Amino acid sequence: MTQRERQILNWIEADPTISQQELADRAGITRSSVAVHISNLMKKGCIAGKGYIVTRSPYVTVVGGMNMDIGGRPNQKLVGKDSNPGTVRMSPGGVGRNIAHNMSLMGLDVRLVTAFGDDVYAQKLAAVCGELGIDISQSPVIPGGHTSTYLFINDEEGDMQLAVSDMDIYENLTPRVLESRRQLLDGSQVVVLDTNLPSESIQWVAENCRAPIFADPVSTAKAEKLRPVLGKLHTLKPNRLETELLSGVPITDDDSLCRAADALLETGLHRVFISLGADGVFAADHSGQKRKLPALKGNIVSTTGCGDAFMAALAWAYLQGSDLEKSARAGRAASTVTMASAETISAAMSEQALLAHM
Repeated sequence: MTQRERQILNWIEADPTISQQELADRAGITRSSVAVHISNLMKKGCIAGKGYIVTRSPYVTVVGGMNMDIGGRPNQKLVGKDSNPGTVRMSPGGVGRNIAHNMSLMGLDVRLVTAFGDDVYAQKLAAVCGELGIDISQSPVIPGGHTSTYLFINDEEGDMQLAVSDMDIYENLTPRVLESRRQLLDGSQVVVLDTNLPSESIQWVAENCRAPIFADPVSTAKAEKLRPVLGKLHTLKPNRLETELLSGVPITDDDSLCRAADALLETGLHRVFISLGADGVFAADHSGQKRKLPALKGNIVSTTGCGDAFMAALAWAYLQGSDLEKSARAGRAASTVTMASAETISAAMSEQALLAHM
């Protein structure tokens, strides 16, 4: 779905009786152009027919990881190979779950497809999802399985220095399991996936899912899983290292940054948002648009979870019909809100918080 089609569909969902001329006036295009867009939306199954009967259900689906996170931060400068006095916290985590959590706080209706173990961590995580209104009814429980656990250590500034992940349970999210959830996936306005899934499952989603696919590489170790399917994705959100890996272009300046983005877009990818940490974000799309936004000034307590919030905001912005720059601003705003919190998910996250920082 193009950005213009997404925008027109939003207006139709808000007012199913709106005329083509009213749509043309809002969009600043001709009525005949609106008719073409509506025809395309009908062909894609988004509109059932006259009267603008919208068939797309108003929900998003996340397919990916859910962990119990255990994190530590020293009171003073981190000393390697030694015991560091500090604070240890346990909280719900996982890239997919964090994205779903943030989207829920932003006011979106979210479905989460992940794998639950058969243990007390699963019970706690399921309870949290229930409190947030995240639908986990399509997530399998693996008998005797061990819920994914993520152990990380930050430095005194809040930046991650080391982590160990126990995520073998996701091998159970096979193409066969996802095939049985195909109706859920196809009915989504957006499907967000992370690379905690097996490679063959990522490929199945990319080749079979009708909804726009947003992908988070998660890490350089897992980003390779996306290489074969880049051209089938709508939106990719890598950091600098993941971008270099997937594009094959070392990033040393703005020129090489543009070339790296172009290399990714040449695969058929629609949009890419490259997180540059303290240097901000670089966004580009297949129409040739490019935007580099500096990082917002804010209180940095912890950067853990900023990327997950960024991806959630990209989905939120897409559903608002936002253009490339507004989407990048939304992602940047979500990261800024998150880094001011000691928690992976900021309690201050909301649609209003995004708008205030955009």
